[in-house]
Amino acid sequence: MEKGLVQRVDALNLFLQDIYSDSKIIKDGVIPEDFVYISKGYLAQCAGIKPPKSIYSHISGIDLVHAKDGEWYILEDNLRIPSGASYPLIARELCRMASPYTFENSHIVDNRNYAALLRGMMDYVNCGGINVILTPGRFNAAYFEHSYLAEKTGSVLVQNTDLFVEDNILYMKDYQGGKTRVGAVYRRISDEYLDPMTFLPESLIGVPHIMDAYRAGNVVLINAPGNSVADDKGIYYFVPKMIKYYLGEEPVLKNAPTYLPFYKEDRKYVLDNLETLVIKDVSEVGGYGVVFGRDMTKEQLSDWRKLISEQSRRFIAQEVIDFIDLPIAENGDTVMRKADLRAFVLSGEKTKVWASGLTRFSRVADSFVVNSSQRGGFKDTWVLSQD
Repeated sequence: MEKGLVQRVDALNLFLQDIYSDSKIIKDGVIPEDFVYISKGYLAQCAGIKPPKSIYSHISGIDLVHAKDGEWYILEDNLRIPSGASYPLIARELCRMASPYTFENSHIVDNRNYAALLRGMMDYVNCGGINVILTPGRFNAAYFEHSYLAEKTGSVLVQNTDLFVEDNILYMKDYQGGKTRVGAVYRRISDEYLDPMTFLPESLIGVPHIMDAYRAGNVVLINAPGNSVADDKGIYYFVPKMIKYYLGEEPVLKNAPTYLPFYKEDRKYVLDNLETLVIKDVSEVGGYGVVFGRDMTKEQLSDWRKLISEQSRRFIAQEVIDFIDLPIAENGDTVMRKADLRAFVLSGEKTKVWASGLTRFSRVADSFVVNSSQRGGFKDTWVLSQD
């Protein structure tokens, strides 16, 4: 699994570098233009910008499921602002407090090195100055994670009002009226709100001209703006082809069996088999825009066939993978629920897979949707050593 995750993230980084520069993969006919330039995640403002060390996705969250046939399948790639690494860290802390002997006797790989991996990556790409974590503020749902990771990595937790750009260099204000240069920003703000001078002018949480400092090579933004194009579920279909194109290798890990209605042959299959497939809107995240054909009435199936025919670029279809259930505690009972794994891959001097991850589970019986935004829960993930 580690080999496959490194392979996939390396290929995705090469893809991002390519499409924001020469676009060779498009010119060579591997990916149609329609699946890049009209993607909601593609940002024309980022064309021609080469981030420090040529790394676009510094922190990648790759979602996998363990199917009942024994195979691991990748469901999604999250290269924009993947979240959730702090939760297994906290869960492990609580488990250690409750039962330290479990960890002494079970050969579980220690996962407390995530902060060191994150700090090492930030230092490697730093352009000169301090490391900061940019948060939209305490009302954000993930604010706990922002503050927790800042503390653990020795970074400064900042909001937009703490930062300013002068002569294309990013600075942090101090309490005495001075300024400190910032070399790396782990930003937890979406692309469109990051800089009101470049993206949405009405943004109140961004830093004016931070994109100018980034474009000049004076600061690194973690992850790079524009990565969302690689999160597009239509692009997901092409990742195995990317691996062959950029690395000359066969993919180690499999995609879920996926169909693109954009292609005539795939569209026919989807329309003929809609009642057995899961349909996903390519631009949605967090478990939104996902519908199962088996749950639809005849009228709904008819409506969806018409919609897919008319907007074929908007959707992908996948075979429903029957992935494993794990035991969870619910109202004093133990029940079985669907669960997936978000693996975290950090790209710095080398691409490394954290020996842990976020196991997410559904709280709803028979539901295949595990996202926290859909009331899902989470567990720590134990990786056993082979010693």
